[in-house]
Amino acid sequence: MPCYRLFAHSGAPVMAMELNPTKATPPNLIVTGFPPPFSFQYRRFARDEAAHLFGVARMEYETKTRPPAAYLTGDPKSFAFQTARTRWPVIITQAIDDAYRSVAACDEPEKVTEGRGIVEELGRLKYEVQHDRALTPIRDDGYPDVAIYNKELEQLGNPTWLNVSWLFCECYLFRRINTSFTLSQHWKNYDVFARQKISTFRSSRPAVVELAARYKDIVTKLRAQDPSSVDEDAERLLFMEMCEICLWGNATDLSLLTSLTYEDIQKLQGSSARKAAEANILVNDLPAAFDVLLAAKKAGKRERQVDIVLDNAGFELFVDLVLAGYLLSAGLATTVVLHPKSMPWFVSDVLPGDFAALLNALAGPRQFYETQTEDEKLQDKMPEKLAEKEVEELEFLFDEWSQFHAEGQLMLRPNRVWTHPGSFWRLPHEDERLVEDLKESELVIFKGDLNYRKLVGDANWDPTTSFTTAIGPLGPGSGINILALRTCKADVVVGLKPGEDEKLKQMEGGGGDSGARKWAWNGKWAVCSFSKGS
Repeated sequence: MPCYRLFAHSGAPVMAMELNPTKATPPNLIVTGFPPPFSFQYRRFARDEAAHLFGVARMEYETKTRPPAAYLTGDPKSFAFQTARTRWPVIITQAIDDAYRSVAACDEPEKVTEGRGIVEELGRLKYEVQHDRALTPIRDDGYPDVAIYNKELEQLGNPTWLNVSWLFCECYLFRRINTSFTLSQHWKNYDVFARQKISTFRSSRPAVVELAARYKDIVTKLRAQDPSSVDEDAERLLFMEMCEICLWGNATDLSLLTSLTYEDIQKLQGSSARKAAEANILVNDLPAAFDVLLAAKKAGKRERQVDIVLDNAGFELFVDLVLAGYLLSAGLATTVVLHPKSMPWFVSDVLPGDFAALLNALAGPRQFYETQTEDEKLQDKMPEKLAEKEVEELEFLFDEWSQFHAEGQLMLRPNRVWTHPGSFWRLPHEDERLVEDLKESELVIFKGDLNYRKLVGDANWDPTTSFTTAIGPLGPGSGINILALRTCKADVVVGLKPGEDEKLKQMEGGGGDSGARKWAWNGKWAVCSFSKGS
């Protein structure tokens, strides 16, 4: 029997209601509760064709719990509004500047001509964003995600840049940028953001040097201690310390980190310092995540894998490797799998090449930190030399992490699904094999703001909604233990106590009575949210 389905749209499909009319036309319905800019569309289909029609809605929202409306670039109360109008043009301008510099330094005529064409394309893209033009289909560069982007774009009704789902449009922006390079002959694998990532990592030198010393001290003493004498409470504190370093990894001055030594942790001292550091963590489920890893260790499981879905390169990747190395050295994992992106993404996200570049920097720290950059040459400025002890500690990290990598304990596993346009509610349908792999992991750590937004659908949840509810099909019953480490840089947040959002809004710069959740825009506050898959 043919049936009809009513789709409500607000940047992305948010509701699907199946109807079984007795006549050939849809029945008359009075639909309420959907303010502008919702639009409604009927689609007639045979029941066996349902899976192929409006796949986005079926994949993402046909669950017992449906998320609320997505954040839109046209909502003045959302950070999406500022992002689309201010940040995106700046990002494209930086990409143009980088490509222009690389073209200017090139002496191959064909490559120069092609590079100039790319610069012009990026300039036109910037114009489209600033003048709120309609989003155009992604050109076919041979990758299967082109069809995914273009199908969803069609389903959204050919929207414009400044009034569309924030999550979809931001992903679409970086896919558009990348397409300009992948369709070329000479610039196909060019990372237009690599220069920025390298510069940022180099500028975080004080934090890198400090953490290298602490890491060497901790793992050396971990290996020297008698396994039978390990204090479980001290082990839990050390795990939380390492996760908090990983959490605040994009705060390169380490101002929000504790400074506990290994001895402090063993003596269970430094509680006041820890409480000060944890004051800005609104949801802290780290103890529950530790219990999962400890239980697997105690059970004597031979293979215990932890997965980390990476966020930013540079210093943040550095602290991700600090956490990975600690988990392996402490016996909380036997294998750590890192999940980088497969294309330049959101400016600073990790590509496989960024991992290699970081290890190369640690292998030759003097060359990396003491060689003048282009800017330093222009300023006639010489970088400060590293102390011999600092060189030894940085090279220690290289020896550790490169050995883990060589022995298969530290692996990279890129997947293009991480750069698809939708939320992670779709993962069970988009990549069943990946989901099955993640089920084998003791813990899957999702790093950063974007991964958190994708986990919870970037939807306008009530902030007291539980994290386990907001991640939909990846929550309890999925078989995947998830830990999200996120500093808040977008509107969506879940798992807060009643009244906490209102209290934060009343703080200076928090948004007040404007209706905007401005306190969640600047990365000052964080959440460590856990969901047990069983």
